[in-house]
Amino acid sequence: MSALTKDEARPLTSEPVPSTTAEWASLPDEQLLGLRMCDLGLSIESSPWLCERLDELARNLDALQLRFRPHFWLSDEWFTPDGTPGVAIPFYLAHPRLARLEESQMLEVEGGTPEWCLRILRHETGHAIDNAYRLQRRRRRQELFGNSFEPYPEHYTPRPYSRSFVVHLESWYAQSHPSEDFAETFAMWLTPNLQWRTRYAGWPALRKLEYMDGLMREIGQRDPAVGGGKPVDALPRIRRTLRTHYQRKRTKYGVDYPTFYDRDLRRLFSDQPEFASNITAAAFLSRIRKQVRRRVALFTGEKQYAIDQLIENIIRRCHELGLRLAGPEDRAQMDFTALLTAQTVNDLYSGRHRLAL
Repeated sequence: MSALTKDEARPLTSEPVPSTTAEWASLPDEQLLGLRMCDLGLSIESSPWLCERLDELARNLDALQLRFRPHFWLSDEWFTPDGTPGVAIPFYLAHPRLARLEESQMLEVEGGTPEWCLRILRHETGHAIDNAYRLQRRRRRQELFGNSFEPYPEHYTPRPYSRSFVVHLESWYAQSHPSEDFAETFAMWLTPNLQWRTRYAGWPALRKLEYMDGLMREIGQRDPAVGGGKPVDALPRIRRTLRTHYQRKRTKYGVDYPTFYDRDLRRLFSDQPEFASNITAAAFLSRIRKQVRRRVALFTGEKQYAIDQLIENIIRRCHELGLRLAGPEDRAQMDFTALLTAQTVNDLYSGRHRLAL
């Protein structure tokens, strides 16, 4: 990941509030969750923050002499529908109050910093241009990237050290499906000042980038073969409440991890009488929970919500076992972070990593 990380960059909530503040902006979370998504009255045009990101994306496309422009609309999440040269942007990026709600519900705001948002926009534009020019049908494209018409797997197993794929979004996302490989390669090619020929020198992935460079030069000034089409799941047509939306989203990104072995926890903590006056392991982990969760998410690319659910299970088990801190807090925090990271990476390798975008 180049430039700023998602935790180091300035959050969306520090950006200017749109000029017309919605009546619901001052509601507490519990009342806000009761609103239907179609009643939010949001638009991309009313969000200066989003308009700035889209303007920058347009400058990226101009700089590489691409005539194509995807169309954008607000929906419940990031996605590009099959066959559509357009991109859905999650509603919470259109207003700082909704970004705060997203963070409170999911523990992070996907695309909530300028750098992070542009990374995703470049990726989704790769899907859109793929659809607009029907590039999936080209023989050389299929030879390099694979068959995009294969069904998407529910989970995938990344190979972090593979040099056959670019690394743009987190979680080695290019490895999840041929279409994602194409979109990630396009996004890497589109990123300004990246010097991808130097960065990927000697990698098999360089062949994909060189193909992308030639392909975009070939189609750059052509009109798309596929027109705009109708937005899919546009926000004004989504009638479920924000509460239902987040219940479904938390279920989607819920944990499906094996239970930690008690032996692993007893290596870090103790239930021996000599440590009875020390802080409980459950209380200690609750105190460092947020910091460790963010660090492990940064290391692994896993969703913070999934990691937090795993920590919750560990805290519960520590309480059941009556475990307490048995050594210095800084060492215990370091060891727990390493253990949690190892467990998360193990799930990446075991094929339980869930597709996100």
